[in-house]
Amino acid sequence: MNKVRSAWLWMQRNLFSTWYNTLLTLLCIWFLVQGGWGLLHWALSLAQWSVISVNLRLLLVGRFPIAELWRVWIGLGLIVAVASLSWGVVQRFNRQVLLTIALALFVSGLLAIGLKVDSTSLLWILAMGGTTVIGYWGGRRLPSLLSPPQLNRYLPSLWFVTFIVVIWLLSGGLGIAPVPSRLWNGLLLTLLMAALSIVLSFPLGVLLALGRRSDLPIIRTLSVLYIEVIRGLPLIGVLFMAQVMLPLVLPAQLELDSVVRAIAGLTFFSAAYLAENVRGGLQSVPKGQTEAAQVLGLNSGLILGLVVLPQALRAVIPAIVGQFIGLFKDTSLLSIVGLVELTGIARSILSQPDFLGRYTEVYLAIGLIYFMFCYLISLASQRLEQQLGH
Repeated sequence: MNKVRSAWLWMQRNLFSTWYNTLLTLLCIWFLVQGGWGLLHWALSLAQWSVISVNLRLLLVGRFPIAELWRVWIGLGLIVAVASLSWGVVQRFNRQVLLTIALALFVSGLLAIGLKVDSTSLLWILAMGGTTVIGYWGGRRLPSLLSPPQLNRYLPSLWFVTFIVVIWLLSGGLGIAPVPSRLWNGLLLTLLMAALSIVLSFPLGVLLALGRRSDLPIIRTLSVLYIEVIRGLPLIGVLFMAQVMLPLVLPAQLELDSVVRAIAGLTFFSAAYLAENVRGGLQSVPKGQTEAAQVLGLNSGLILGLVVLPQALRAVIPAIVGQFIGLFKDTSLLSIVGLVELTGIARSILSQPDFLGRYTEVYLAIGLIYFMFCYLISLASQRLEQQLGH
């Protein structure tokens, strides 16, 4: 009863406090009801969702060989295991965690059944759920087995090794059949391009930010020139330059395929913006921190690595994560330079005779995929901020 009364008092104070607030509230409710009813009617009666269920594999992995899909599942399982392990280390155990895992499994099962996923894929999805639970439980146990410095050293190394293993599984070689990068399409290519570009652009952006603050004129000038030139160009221009001009400046015997050139374009573009974000964090660190470290006898490298950079990066976590989210969404431009990522595979689906004109269903599904991953990145950054704040 008290909760109902508190809710009613909140509504009176925030929604119906004056006559015009009441009018605006009623208008918003009317628009939401009308829009929601129209969307629900379209989704249940008019939409042709078979365009998604029939082309689900095409959306997710494109033309990746069916016989080699076990590589994708194993790679996904490794990422899920390491992510849940890391989640267990930083997240306190509570009912919300259990509800989140249970809800994710329930929604995944409903989607799999609704989209008529085959039994093998359904078993893989259930295995991912079991991996999440086991990884989270293992992450909760790790702090009692390893000290915080060991965790800080081993977890990044584990992520790096996992990333290398996943790339090996997808590309092949060293005992398994190679899969050409031209067959990496759909969501698989989008995630791969975004992950590689984020991993490579972050250290480059930090180096550029440090170079812009360097006391050496030539390093400072080159860093400023690079940052300002790249920031003055549109991303699509940088991608075209990477596709066309990068082979011209490299040795003739070094041939890069279109995927590697696109990664280079995304990395060079994102690093320039990351450099400015990191520079803002460096400027926020008081000079007294550096002076105190100098008094303690630390050299320049230790001051930068142990005192300045940790504080600077913590201050600009929201800006850096926003840049990463923007980079993830910018991968949709890769279809313009001939790479069939998530947006490009959607165009292929819409050209099928059975699904001509089904733009709404396809692009709504793609929008939900982008939103889900961007939200997960944002949620992870919030957890990181809370952890570093404590």
